[in-house]
Amino acid sequence: QVQLVESGGGLVQAGGSLRLSCASSGDTFSNYAMGWFRQAPGKEREFVATINWKSDRTHYADSVKGRFTISRDNAKNTGYLQMNSLKPEDTAVYYCAARYFRIATANTDYMYWGRGTQVTVSS
Repeated sequence: QVQLVESGGGLVQAGGSLRLSCASSGDTFSNYAMGWFRQAPGKEREFVATINWKSDRTHYADSVKGRFTISRDNAKNTGYLQMNSLKPEDTAVYYCAARYFRIATANTDYMYWGRGTQVTVSS
């Protein structure tokens, strides 16, 4: 199994950028596809982006396409979410998650989760 810890959240003005990191420990990180999800207050957790184990397949939610970029460095056991042109509606707790090999967009497909990092975008 793998343990995940997110970092990099914070408060940013609309139009700004943040880069989230997801540090992995335990099992071999390259065995897993990685996903980012977010949950705003009063809303269900929603899919943001996913990347497969060798970084040649990615998929994004329509709401973040063109603004967010998912990546990973298997040598560092770390995944990333670069968020540009942030909007107030991006405000949420962001979670990274892992599943074996293939990408997926449903949170029920992911076995392992971090505790999340808060992202707040002010208008």
